[in-house]
Amino acid sequence: MKLFKKILIANRGEITVRIIRACRELGIRTVAVYSDVDRESLHVRLADESVCIGPANPAQSYLNIPAILSAAEITDSDAIHPGYGFLSENHHFAEACITSGITFIGPTAENIRLGGDKAKARQMMRRKGVPVVDGSDGPVQTEEIATKVAKKIGFPVVLKASAGGGGHGMKIVKEEKDLEQAFYMAQREALTAFGNSEIYIEEYIPEMRHVEVQIMADNKGNTIHLSERDCSIQRRHQKLIEESPSPASTSEKFRKRIGELGVKAARAIKYRNVGTVEFIVDSRGNIYFIEINTRIQVEHPVTEAVTGIDIVKEQIKLAAGMPLEYKQNQIKLSGHALECRINAEDPERFIPSPGKITFLSLPGGPGVRVDTAIYQGYVIPSQYDSLIAKLIVHGKDRAEAILKMKRALAEFLIEGVNTTIPFHKKVLNNPDFISGNFNTQFLEKMNSSNNLENK
Repeated sequence: MKLFKKILIANRGEITVRIIRACRELGIRTVAVYSDVDRESLHVRLADESVCIGPANPAQSYLNIPAILSAAEITDSDAIHPGYGFLSENHHFAEACITSGITFIGPTAENIRLGGDKAKARQMMRRKGVPVVDGSDGPVQTEEIATKVAKKIGFPVVLKASAGGGGHGMKIVKEEKDLEQAFYMAQREALTAFGNSEIYIEEYIPEMRHVEVQIMADNKGNTIHLSERDCSIQRRHQKLIEESPSPASTSEKFRKRIGELGVKAARAIKYRNVGTVEFIVDSRGNIYFIEINTRIQVEHPVTEAVTGIDIVKEQIKLAAGMPLEYKQNQIKLSGHALECRINAEDPERFIPSPGKITFLSLPGGPGVRVDTAIYQGYVIPSQYDSLIAKLIVHGKDRAEAILKMKRALAEFLIEGVNTTIPFHKKVLNNPDFISGNFNTQFLEKMNSSNNLENK
C-alpha cells in the first residue's frame, strides 16, 4: 500500500505546521492554503506549495469548500488533511472530497455525521451498553417536554446542543423556574453556532472530571486505544490544560476500564482512523460517555509523549489504507505529560489580544516541546482562534512534569501581545492542582479562593 504523493492541509496555524512536519518525515509533499491575512504565516512558508483561497473571513476562505477543492485540483493533491476546527468535522466536506476523487484524512463521512449528532450518539451508546448520563431519549422539541424530562431526571440538569460542543448552547439549570429561559437561550445559541437548534437534556453532575480516550482504527475494523487524557482544567467548557495519564486514574483497573469503553464506543459506530471518545467521571469513579470527536485533538501531543507514537503519521497511514501497526498489548505508557494552551488573551479576563509579536523566545531543554506557528515580528490576526502555541512537557512522573512545566513557562518570553502564560503559572502553583485534587469546577474554586484572599 502506497502513501500519498501530495497532501493539501485545509487549515492554518500550529496544527498545519504539525501536519507539514509529519508529511515531510513520511516523504510526502504538502500544499498550504491561506487567507489574505495569513500570507506571511509560518505554515505558508514551510509547505512545498501554497494557494490563497480567499479573504480573512473564514466563511470565504477556510470554510469555503469549493475554493479548497479547487486548490487541491490545481495542485494535483491526492489527499486533504482537515486538521482540527474549521471543516474537520463537516461530513459534507468529507463527502465532497470523496466525490472529487480525493482522500479525506479522517474518519468516514458517516462517522462524522453521527459524531456531530450528540443526541443520536447517546442513543446508540446506550443501546450498545456504553454507560451514558441519565437524560432525554433524543432531542426535546418544546419547553413543555423539556420540563417534563427534567422533572423525571431531577434538578439540576444541563441542556446541550445536539449538533455541537465547546460549551455553545450549553446551559446548567438548577431549578424548574429557570428552565424556560435557559431552554430558549440554549436553542438560540445552538442555532447561531451550528445552524441547528436541537437541544437534549442530561442530569448535571457537578463534581466531575473530564477524561477522554485516544482511539485508532484501521479499515478492517481493528481498534485500539492509546490510554486516556485528563482535560478537567477548563473555562466555560473550553480546555486550558491537558495531561496524560489522568490523575483520576488511581488504579490500573480504572485505566483498563475507560480504555475498553473507548474502544467499545468506537466499534459501536464502526469508527475508522484516529479519534477521541470523551467521558465524564463522577466523584465515585463512575464513567459516562459524552461524545466522539471525529478529528485530531488539540491535545494529542500529550498522548504522543507518553506512548512514543506519532498520531498524525498514523492518521495519514490509516487513511492510505494501511493496517494498524500496533496491537493493544504493545501500547505502554512512559512517564507523565502536560500541555498548556497558550492563547493571545488577557490572562485575567480571557479577552483576545491580537497584534504584533515584538519579541519571542521559546523554551527548550529535555522533555520540552512547543507546537506553534508564531515568530518574532508575526502579526496575530483578530479573525481566528486565539490559540498561538501549545507547550508540552514530559517527565518521569507527574511531579517532575509539573516542575518541568513551571521551568518552561518561565522561559517562554513573548512581548507585544498579552498571553495566558501568567494564568498557567498560577494554576501550576495551586495546591489542588499539584495534588491532582481537581475537577471541571477547578477554575471557579481557584478564583473564589483568590477573591477571599484579596478581601
